[in-house]
Amino acid sequence: MKCIILAAGYATRLYPLTENYPKPLLDIQGKSILERLLDDIQTIPLIDEAVIVSNHKFYEKFLLWKASLHTRLTVTVIDDGSTNNDNRLGAVKDIGFAIEKCKLDEDILVMAGDNLLDFSVNGFIDFFTQKRTSCIMRHYEPSAERLRRTGVAVIDENGKVLQMQEKPQEPLSSWAVPPFYIHPQSDLHYISEAIASNACGTDAPGSFIAWLCQKAVVHAYLMPGKRFDIGNKESYLEMQKNYK
Repeated sequence: MKCIILAAGYATRLYPLTENYPKPLLDIQGKSILERLLDDIQTIPLIDEAVIVSNHKFYEKFLLWKASLHTRLTVTVIDDGSTNNDNRLGAVKDIGFAIEKCKLDEDILVMAGDNLLDFSVNGFIDFFTQKRTSCIMRHYEPSAERLRRTGVAVIDENGKVLQMQEKPQEPLSSWAVPPFYIHPQSDLHYISEAIASNACGTDAPGSFIAWLCQKAVVHAYLMPGKRFDIGNKESYLEMQKNYK
């Protein structure tokens, strides 16, 4: 299994903090967000490589960070060629770019480079191993306001995803979906198909899941803990204080 970490955003809501520095490399209690993600996935024997998708603006900074990194994983940093927020590829196209550039032809774990969990993804991997379908995470979110800013899934009694919405004005459920996904090798062709046919939005990865669950079986893993999303200065300061 390979892990794709999406780190090509420009984090304009965090300016000036991220105007000349990538958000995934921001420090959280002595370690970067990205390093904390790698600390977890390197404990999972199935995963042997992490592919980090950068934009062109911050590519050299990721290479410099990688030079001092200590991990058992093979870490590959790739440049998606974008230079600013206006010409960014978007998360779905970045996943497709990583698959094509690195010639990936096996199961993949996809993670956003600006989100952290207070639990290991090892249970998520075990869930995928049992289901052998594309999988998403889910957690209960009672706030309609917060649901409008994330993915929302409709789930049946067996954990199958019946419908997925990306940042809906009228959420159909209270199951929020953070940007952590697993796709089996057999589903990878759907990513290039969706991009080529303009079948879904390409900015948020949840847009692809919304399309995919109409084409293939997708299951939702119930999260055993919390996720931390660094979307603005306030959330960054909160994570600095409360992340464990």
